[in-house]
Amino acid sequence: MNGHSNIVGIILAAGEGSRMGAIKQMLPFNGKTILQRVVDNAITSSLQSVVVVVGHCADLIVPTLNGNTVTVVINGAYKSGQCSSIKAGMGTVPEGVDAVLFILGDQPLVTPDTINLLLNAYRTSGAPIVLPTFNGIRGNPVLFSRETFRRLELLDCDSGARPLFDEYPGRILQVPVDDCSIQFDIDTEEDYRRLCEFELEQDSKIRM
Repeated sequence: MNGHSNIVGIILAAGEGSRMGAIKQMLPFNGKTILQRVVDNAITSSLQSVVVVVGHCADLIVPTLNGNTVTVVINGAYKSGQCSSIKAGMGTVPEGVDAVLFILGDQPLVTPDTINLLLNAYRTSGAPIVLPTFNGIRGNPVLFSRETFRRLELLDCDSGARPLFDEYPGRILQVPVDDCSIQFDIDTEEDYRRLCEFELEQDSKIRM
């Protein structure tokens, strides 16, 4: 594979977060919002460009992204499920892009280093799907090569891109990472409480 493959990050941040009872993309974390932190991590990585797909409360979320070097896409069909956001993001991908990395908009702890591990694994393997594992359990973000693009554009379910996992048996590259945050997203108030506790622990370590 070309060591300089063109890989686009697509941040999926259009959902309502109904279990949270709040606009989770806008919840504060580490001096910014959860979504802003996800964007920062993506921009800091070696992704060539970053797309952010928003939907629910887009009028409130989009202004918080001003000043970032990202492309913002508004998914008016976000209530139909995650596949609609995948398609909206894929609609921005130009010719010449070798792969896309789907990043969840409520995983602010996934680091640029973890993202880069996945990108490098793709660049050296050329696998059609690359995903991280922690203690043998899959997580996010997940990379899909150009080989899968047509199939992604035809998704018609609310299970995200998971159907493709069954369509590429034996060709999914699982990358072990030392980062449990690949399995941690913010769906409930309890999840957010745990995230804030993590922030406090990190602040305490810095002051020591």
